[in-house]
Amino acid sequence: MELLADVSLLPGEDRITDQEIIYMCPFSGAVKGKVLITNYRLYFKSSDAEVPVALDVPLGVISRVEKMGGASSRGENSYGLDITCKDMRNLRFALKQEGHSRRGIFETLFRFAFPLSHGLPLFAYSNQEKYAENGWNIYKAMEEFRRQGLPNNKWRITFINRSYELCDTYPTVLAVPFKCKEDDLKRVAAFRSRGRIPVLSWIHRENQAVIVRCSQPLVGMSGKRNKDDERYLDLIREANDTTKKLTIYDARPNVNAVANKATGGGYEGDEYLNAELVFLDIQNIHVMRESLKKLKDIVYPHVEESHWLSSLESTHWLEHIKLVLSGAIQVADKVCSGNSVLVHCSDGWDRTAQLTSLAMLMLDSHYRTLRGFQVLIEKEWISFGHKFASRIGHGDKNHADQDRSPIFVQFIDCVWQMTRQFPTAFEFNEHLLLTILDHLYSCRFGTFLYNCESVRDHHELRTKTVSLWSLVNSKMDIYLNPFYTPESGQVLYPVASMRHLELWVTYYIRWNPRIRHQQQSPVEQRYKELLALREEYLKKLEQLQLSDSSSSCQLANSSTPNTTSSTASTPSQQYTHLHTPL
Repeated sequence: MELLADVSLLPGEDRITDQEIIYMCPFSGAVKGKVLITNYRLYFKSSDAEVPVALDVPLGVISRVEKMGGASSRGENSYGLDITCKDMRNLRFALKQEGHSRRGIFETLFRFAFPLSHGLPLFAYSNQEKYAENGWNIYKAMEEFRRQGLPNNKWRITFINRSYELCDTYPTVLAVPFKCKEDDLKRVAAFRSRGRIPVLSWIHRENQAVIVRCSQPLVGMSGKRNKDDERYLDLIREANDTTKKLTIYDARPNVNAVANKATGGGYEGDEYLNAELVFLDIQNIHVMRESLKKLKDIVYPHVEESHWLSSLESTHWLEHIKLVLSGAIQVADKVCSGNSVLVHCSDGWDRTAQLTSLAMLMLDSHYRTLRGFQVLIEKEWISFGHKFASRIGHGDKNHADQDRSPIFVQFIDCVWQMTRQFPTAFEFNEHLLLTILDHLYSCRFGTFLYNCESVRDHHELRTKTVSLWSLVNSKMDIYLNPFYTPESGQVLYPVASMRHLELWVTYYIRWNPRIRHQQQSPVEQRYKELLALREEYLKKLEQLQLSDSSSSCQLANSSTPNTTSSTASTPSQQYTHLHTPL
């Protein structure tokens, strides 16, 4: 136990078991040590001081646990466990081939890595961490609508979904055209997949153009029509005087949208007058899942050096990133030019969320602040029902589930691409993006658990778990970008061409020691040092000013009236003349 005695556990985290084991490190070879399993993590520490290796893996990151070798397996270290992770790495441990030495650790790991498959709660419900700020308060729908200038004479707030009766995957507070009635909304819901009606996500303060999101219409093979739905889209168009035609961005490739007719779905046809339909050619969740698998194959454990560019191209990962970014740019540009848009894919919770949130990030500088970005994620992803539980598989042993897909990872990658192209436009840094993706899987916080708000309410998520934003906002300094320059009216148009997109090495290849040990950018490091130095000088100046002003007061009290008229300049005046290197 001595080797693992210094492991710092979270409040509510319990030790389950520990034992001696060999970690088959892909970079250092076989490493002897000890593994500790708690109800939250797997922690390994090497016993050889000359090969210092430590692993700290939240169990939520584990996708699959398999037994390696059997009792009769030949060869050294051929008997043990193979662990596949969701965060671009795999782990392999070897044990001695005697007395079923791996049975206990396998069963413990399987049980606590997949608690929902064993009738156990996710760790977020055991976590007792306390923070000064309650992160659950970061987003309030009405506050965000008011910030955007809503309600107004064209758009109203409706609470028709307060009990999730209209749509069980939508939030309770929705913004809809002022002229539509509650009964109209019910009839439109009957013609939209999953009842996900077109509702407002964002409104341009100056030109009043809007971004509206929804799911596909239920047209089917027979080409059904719904007059209420057609009229509703016209009301959206009419809510903005400069919109002659409502642009409908269907995120899917045309062929997929046509195929969806066979299952009762489809797209808006010519019967939607004063509307134009644009297909954005973004592939479905299954294509994205396979693409990331291919990327993992070429970056872990070793980077495919000999044919790196062709190998990377064959994954199509950056191609998908390009199409998502390109679609969001089209949405943002259309809105900026005064035209309202409607965005949907099939069900409106995957590609739709990517497009609306990225377009809003380009259009609205508020979402580029640290807190504003949290609001964006809470609003467009969490409250509007991106299926985090299905896409990530929290606590579920079914690793081959066809619903798994890295849609949210792709969104964060797109945000990272934007921060690279606009290094001074974002208040937050790369460390925030990495932290978000780590806790997307960890199950330490309740933020990304479950598929929608109605299920979260049922599981009392907000009262029984801690929000990730509580952690982030308790130590904001480490997530701040030192180069940030606020520019409230600036619209960002990233370049979505393959020549300008990069593989996010510090995320996808971070487990490689060569990457992990790279220092922070020397420029950023130097800039932070200068900022700290500046802060130090300002404090010293303040102290000097205080002592100077007290000396001046004493001098003034002991001098004649004539001399007081020529007093020294005030500390604030002196401060004005201060010139710092920055």
